[in-house]
Amino acid sequence: MKGWKWVGLAGLAGVTATGVAVARAERRRAAYTPEQVRERLHARLAETGEADPGTDASVAATHLRPADRWRAWREHGAGRGREGNHGAENR
Repeated sequence: MKGWKWVGLAGLAGVTATGVAVARAERRRAAYTPEQVRERLHARLAETGEADPGTDASVAATHLRPADRWRAWREHGAGRGREGNHGAENR
């Protein structure tokens, strides 16, 4: 029975250590001002080479409902002429 006591204490120590690590990470994250966060996000976006988030195309694409995205994908001919696309020949 004493073994279970040690297992419980080890588990408690693990939970405590995890809590400390999460608190430290949160403090580091909370130390950024909103302007710093915005600058970092813009820098990461520039690294990926994606479109500017202020353009109409990127805004429209991100604000479409899933059903509308699916409809736009289908209307632009995506998936036509590929093998394994059952029913594509009927369009």
